[in-house]
Amino acid sequence: MSEAELIFTALAELSTRQIAETEEAKGLIQNAAAGKKGGKISKDARIALEEKTGIKVVTGENFLPPSKAKKELR
Repeated sequence: MSEAELIFTALAELSTRQIAETEEAKGLIQNAAAGKKGGKISKDARIALEEKTGIKVVTGENFLPPSKAKKELR
């Protein structure tokens, strides 16, 4: 991942955690809602940066090549 991708991922995680703590989220549904809000904060920041710089933040650097061997579950 690029430096920018890591920073925006960290922003999404921090935002989500703080929203969940502030709202005292309990259970899957409330935490999922906090996750959506935290992700939106990071997405909006990423889009704003991309518009200002004209450079895409998301790269293909974080993808691994497909595995050739099929692994069996035991």
